[in-house]
This record gives sequence, structure tokens and C-alpha cells, in this order.
Amino acid sequence: MEVVGRTGAGRRVLGYVPQGGHAAKTAVADRHLVALRPGVGAGEALAVLVQGPTAWQLLRSVARIRPGESVVVHAAGGGTGSLVVQLAREFGAGRIIATASSDEKRALALERGADAAVDGGAEGCRERVLDADHGHPVDIVLDAIGGPVLDAALDTLGHLGRLVTYGASSRQTASAITPSRLAVDSITVAGFWVVPLIVRNGAGGAEPAQLLDLTARRRPRPLVGAEYDLARARDAHEDLLGRRTKGKLVLRP
Repeated sequence: MEVVGRTGAGRRVLGYVPQGGHAAKTAVADRHLVALRPGVGAGEALAVLVQGPTAWQLLRSVARIRPGESVVVHAAGGGTGSLVVQLAREFGAGRIIATASSDEKRALALERGADAAVDGGAEGCRERVLDADHGHPVDIVLDAIGGPVLDAALDTLGHLGRLVTYGASSRQTASAITPSRLAVDSITVAGFWVVPLIVRNGAGGAEPAQLLDLTARRRPRPLVGAEYDLARARDAHEDLLGRRTKGKLVLRP
């Protein structure tokens, strides 16, 4: 659970509660607090705390992006995906290809800096991605959907390509990957989940601070979606599961 609040001294802070849940009030350890920056709204700050480090680590630590490399971002209309698109541009990516489930979300990905945006459905996904990269295999794919979409993603990678999975919103199981399949093109498949990293290092580390500084300068611009009263938390979860949302959802006590 991410929270925005004030300390006893009245300072606005952003905090992370490792056990999750929803509450009007909570206690947060000092190591999980980071000071907010002027000009950064509460919703933007909430997006930066967890989704920001996820996007940062996916690109920097796991995929190890190099300048000029092509990057495919699945579910680019969501909070994390839209940040990945923007940070990929910040880190010097070459061609950025976004996938999303609707025209509106694809337009949003383009507005956030993607060079191309295509339908993210599993059927025909490989062909659409390769067409968007002018027929060339891609260097990096970041996937939070899983199942058949992950299967298709593997087939879009070129030599020394990297596929990073960090979610399975489709609730479907991907096909088994054999070592020999990876060896043929020297492909890497990796996974990532940010929560253990935050629990171990604290939320007030380098990435959230740097991301808040960048956000204050509108680089990146976190995508804030709908806001719900705390009593409507169930509605928020149902909208999220129904893929009716864009960006970071906010619950207000």
C-alpha cells in the first residue's frame, strides 16, 4: 500500500506499507518514507513510489538497456507501462513500440513518447510488433500480461534479445521455454517483482528520490487514473480487473 500524508512536523511525505491493504490511517516506518517535491501531486507521487521503481529497474537493472535499442512495452496504457515508455526514452532507447488494448490507450502511449502503438491482443501480436519495427526483430520486450502474449513476445526477439516478465494480468499460463530455444539466438528471459526490493532496501532509496526529482520537471509524467472514495475500494478493484482503467488508481480516505 502506498500512502501520502504528513509528518508531525507538517512535512508532506510519501510512504510505503509492505503488508498492503486499505486504511484511512496507518503507521509507516521512517525507512519507507520519502519527502514529496513541490509541484508533484498526490496521485503522481503514488504512481512514482512503486510503479516508478518498477519501470526503472526493468530497464536499467534487468533488461540493461543500451542507447539505441528497440523496446516493446506491453500494456503501455497502464500506470507502469506508461512510465516504462517515458523512461525508455529518457534512457536513450531507439524505437519504442507500445501495445495496448484500445485505441484510446494506444493514443496515450504515443502521446507519452512511443514511436508506434499496436493492438496488444495475443492473436497476431508477433506480426504487428515486427511490422511496427519495420520487419526487424526487437532488442527488449517488457511484459506484464503473460500467457500467449508472452509466447508471442519471445518470437519477436533478435540475437541477444531480452524478455522480462513482471506480471500475468491475462491469468493464462505461457508455454514452457526450453534452454535450447534460448541458446539458438542467445536470448535472455528474466522475471522481476519490485516489492522484495523495497522491503529489503526501503522505499526512501535512490530511485524514488530521482524519480520524484524527474517528475517535478515533468520527466516522466506519471499517468493518474480514476479516484475513488475509500468506501468504493471494491469498485476500484473490479474496474482494474475489468481493464477499464488507465494509469494509477487513487483511493481517498
